[in-house]
Amino acid sequence: MDKLDQQDPARSNPMGHPPEPAAGGDGSPRFGRLLVVLILAVMLIVAITFGSEAYFS
Repeated sequence: MDKLDQQDPARSNPMGHPPEPAAGGDGSPRFGRLLVVLILAVMLIVAITFGSEAYFS
């Protein structure tokens, strides 16, 4: 932001939009939910594999 934008806020935000929130939340990545979904997907694939093996043999 240059000096003119700091002196005249309407120039840097002509449409009057509210300021954007910071991207990424607090900055710490949270992989817990993704990890649970990944584990459940792998377990489902294993169950389908064993089930189809038992059914077709």
